[in-house]
Amino acid sequence: MHKTIIIGTGPAGLTSAIYLARANMEPLVIEGWQPGGQLTTTTEVENFPGFPDGILGSELMDNMRKQAQKFGATFKTGSVKSVDFSKRPYTLEVEGLGQLQAESIIISTGASAKYLGIPGEQENIGRGVSTCATCDGFFFRGKKLIVIGGGDSAMEEASFLTRFATEVRVVNRREELRASKIMQDRARGNEKVAWSLNRTPLEVVAGENGLQGLRVRNNETGAEELLEADGVFVAIGHTPNTGFLGGQIETDAQGYILVKPGTSETNIPGVFACGDVQDTTYRQAITAAGSGCMAALDCERYLEAQAHEAVHA
Repeated sequence: MHKTIIIGTGPAGLTSAIYLARANMEPLVIEGWQPGGQLTTTTEVENFPGFPDGILGSELMDNMRKQAQKFGATFKTGSVKSVDFSKRPYTLEVEGLGQLQAESIIISTGASAKYLGIPGEQENIGRGVSTCATCDGFFFRGKKLIVIGGGDSAMEEASFLTRFATEVRVVNRREELRASKIMQDRARGNEKVAWSLNRTPLEVVAGENGLQGLRVRNNETGAEELLEADGVFVAIGHTPNTGFLGGQIETDAQGYILVKPGTSETNIPGVFACGDVQDTTYRQAITAAGSGCMAALDCERYLEAQAHEAVHA
């Protein structure tokens, strides 16, 4: 039996682990088969406070993990397949570990960026291919970029990237954009934004000296062309990692966990959520870490209240 189990090891989960471990709560952290969250797919992180020269994403996550371990957090590797939140203690079915029980749970499983699944995409993540303009845009100062997508997030990323790039070309499979009119107008009104609509991305093309561009097919003519670019930003959305919850936690239509405003509390007492799994707006390492702190403090107060009730029952 554990006081707290934390599911996930991105900035949110690891910050929760640090706070709970320092409070002598001895949290157990379940890290998946690819621990560290989305930061491990990026190279240098320059916008996390305290690192004026930047830090590798994998190094930042490793440091957070070591910090949590130093104060008494325990880490086990496994994949949570299902949960039972119908009664306390709560039960997790974990591949590789079997059944685990805890008085409280912190869910910090994050959200996975959607990818196109085309050749050259995965091989060049962190080497010209990105899913986060605010994370990586700075590295492309004076370069030509491509943003793939037609929704609000794609328009927002394209507009943001014009701060650094000489040209940002929006590539979308359809002629029409799904983005709201205000976001479309903002992008269309930016002279640095170019458009390649009704184009299907076929391949991210890279050479010895880095990314060369994106090979696309014109859906009207069938002709293929190479759109030259130094970087490709895939902006087709994210998928929150909440499938294992089996509908026991309230989520929005996209699957993001709903929390009580200003807290990390879910609809189940003693179950908390933090990081990108409940954040549809900011999705930054520092906001994830901050929400991880909130979840730890909320969890600690919950356990204290439960202990007080037990004494006076």
